[in-house]
Amino acid sequence: MDLILWRHAEAHVIREGQDDLERSLTTKGERQAQRMAEWLNQRLAQSTRVLVSPAKRCQQTARALDRPFKTLAELAPGADVTAVLRAARWPGGSEPVLVVGHQPTLGFVAAQLLADSERLLQMKKGAAWWLRQREREGPEGKVKQVVLQAAMGPDFL
Repeated sequence: MDLILWRHAEAHVIREGQDDLERSLTTKGERQAQRMAEWLNQRLAQSTRVLVSPAKRCQQTARALDRPFKTLAELAPGADVTAVLRAARWPGGSEPVLVVGHQPTLGFVAAQLLADSERLLQMKKGAAWWLRQREREGPEGKVKQVVLQAAMGPDFL
């Protein structure tokens, strides 16, 4: 199973009295989202499920893909690793899943899957990390592994 974690692109700083969910992308963030969406669309399977936080900045980031997506409250800022993995149906899902969400949640998800660690991995705004679960033969039989297929930041595109 493939799990692609995409952190929302650069957003405006929260203003006094503003709801965090209402923060929108900056002009730079819109460009970042578009560049990353183009890169992802060249690589994503048509069957990829796209799951998105209800935050406006994540919605705007996901719209750059021009694909259908599902908004899930459990992916909002402050989501926990378990909620993200449950929503993605990790590790038992049959299709690739793209999650558009927030830091630090996505960094914790990546650390858990790649290193079985609760430490935070830093993920830049607008970046996408592509994780894949695979089975390999080991000395004691088949072993499930999670590998980092790609880590791409919008500034490299």
